[in-house]
Amino acid sequence: MSSPYIVGNWKMNGLRSTLAEARAIDRAAARYPKVELALAPPATLISRMHDVVNAIGIGGQDCHVEDSGAFTGDISAAMLKDAGAQFAIVGHSERRAAYGESDATVRAKAQSALDAGLTVIVCVGETEAQRDAGDAEKVVTSQVAASIPQGEDVAPRVTLAYEPVWAIGTGRVPSVDDVAAMHRAIRATLESAYGAAGKTVRILYGGSVKPDNAAELLGADEVGGALVGGASLTAESFIGIVEAVSPAQED
Repeated sequence: MSSPYIVGNWKMNGLRSTLAEARAIDRAAARYPKVELALAPPATLISRMHDVVNAIGIGGQDCHVEDSGAFTGDISAAMLKDAGAQFAIVGHSERRAAYGESDATVRAKAQSALDAGLTVIVCVGETEAQRDAGDAEKVVTSQVAASIPQGEDVAPRVTLAYEPVWAIGTGRVPSVDDVAAMHRAIRATLESAYGAAGKTVRILYGGSVKPDNAAELLGADEVGGALVGGASLTAESFIGIVEAVSPAQED
């Protein structure tokens, strides 16, 4: 499998002064050549962050399905690309819940990102009620099948991120066995959709990932990295996660 992919989602956090944290993360990245790092800052910082980092990827947290038009306040994938982004996150549970985004909308956004020349991270995850009802795998695999972009050649540009909704920002995490089971189910769905190419799509885990639990979570079967929220806002905590998972990559 490819190197671990650790992506920080800054959500609605970050001002120009916060770029100092991005620069510190970028400098530290050189010490971990076998780990791929990226940050998704708010749209206001994408261009500025692109100008001050060299070793890490930069992406957007969302994009509109259309390239342009009368959509006040929205940002297109083409605009993200123009600002210096290399990828877009789509389908985050906060977007699905707060803005009512359906799987079809997420797929359309993912396709728009690919059409603009970006790679895409497609997020999926179940609620606490769905897990308690025993429906977690059914819900998540259905989301995967209906949310990922279609086409014979798209798999190399797609990453999946599994984030149980009840674990995001709560400090709660599923067991390693539960994480592994869900990632195996996602892998099977990707292989069904993409054939052999589905074996190579990276699947990230997200949801209260911290330096003290990262190694255990990323050691689970089929986990190819992490989508990190609050712990990505400072270089100290974000690089702490990288340090926790990097020893396994040493020769």
